[in-house]
Amino acid sequence: MTDETHDPALVSWVASANVTGADFPIQNLPFAVFRRAGEAARIGVAIGGQILDLALCGRAGLLPHREICGADSLRPLMALAPASRSALRRSVSELLRSDRPERPELLVPMAAAELELPCTIGDYTDFYASIHHAENVGRVFRPDNPLLPNYRWLPVAYHGRASSIVPSGTPVRRPRGQMMPPGGDRPRFAPSEALDYELEVGFFVGPGNPLGDPIPIGRAEEHIFGFCLVNDWSARDIQRWEYQPLGPFLGKSFATTISPWVVTAEALEPFRAPAPDGRELLEYLDGARNRERGAIAIALEVWVSTSEMRRRGLPAARLARSHFADLYWTPAQMLAHHSSNGCNLRPGDLLASGTVSGAAPDSAGSLLELAAAGEIELPGGEKRRFLADGDEVILRGRCERAGFVSIGFGECRGVIT
Repeated sequence: MTDETHDPALVSWVASANVTGADFPIQNLPFAVFRRAGEAARIGVAIGGQILDLALCGRAGLLPHREICGADSLRPLMALAPASRSALRRSVSELLRSDRPERPELLVPMAAAELELPCTIGDYTDFYASIHHAENVGRVFRPDNPLLPNYRWLPVAYHGRASSIVPSGTPVRRPRGQMMPPGGDRPRFAPSEALDYELEVGFFVGPGNPLGDPIPIGRAEEHIFGFCLVNDWSARDIQRWEYQPLGPFLGKSFATTISPWVVTAEALEPFRAPAPDGRELLEYLDGARNRERGAIAIALEVWVSTSEMRRRGLPAARLARSHFADLYWTPAQMLAHHSSNGCNLRPGDLLASGTVSGAAPDSAGSLLELAAAGEIELPGGEKRRFLADGDEVILRGRCERAGFVSIGFGECRGVIT
């Protein structure tokens, strides 16, 4: 539930955190792993345009969990019980409040830091939780049967490739793969000609569960540490040829980009929303808390900047807007289902929502959906059905609610090479 860290009256002694519309006001306080040139990686907290260096704070005795504050990964922090990590977040909030002594020596400008993956990700599971996306894609691949009969009963997912998850800003090399040309009778091996993005939200597992011990829906949110933006790049021509009978493989595993700042579950408490209603659920996927506040109101956007647009000085163009609260399945249901057979989830595992699309034409979270009826025209006259070399895709997310300070996720960027 909300507490003093969400108070809209709070301001920070870090001036850039108090700018209206800033992604990282004192009410947010997301975590990341960063490094400066020639220095070791360490944990930081975003505050405005600065990073609070938790290693320095720990050595100065300003925060609890000194050993965790000095780590080079968020995994030890993710493994903490919810009460312990909430206590650390409150301590960070108190340290940064405007009525506390200013400690500029604890800050690192974001412009002087390189952001890395939050931790070494052990396992990555990608869900298919947007019913609008499932229906849109189903019509492309199965026009007569777009939504398979299991969709309304369980959160569909596949096990992705953790080794190719990269932080925002990492170039994405166009993959090569096997595909069947339209009307052909023999596949060919070539660079993908149907490279796509997927607008998603991911969440990192917290403490996790022992093998054989499922996490009940009522306890699922205790095992969700925080959220990030995810671009699950997809080579549609490779995917179309390989996905039957066992699902995605090389059409997905070449790269997945995530935003480096992990917005904690605690920071998102003011932006909770009811789960979709009117559904018949099996008992293990149903719970009072999930019904009342299992969804999260995150407004999402996709922007694109082509090499030609940058050459001509044109700004990035927004392609779509969608909303995380429109998902058919909530994060708690995804996690509870994932562990329902006894599968053990571990601190730092990443679960992603799948493409977040809405009912409106401009709310589709992929080009496969947006360009289904024809090419999209961009500012300057360029047209796209899929991504060209030099295209940069930018994902953004923001939470807003009356009576609270809005917070953002930063950006999730990747350029095709």
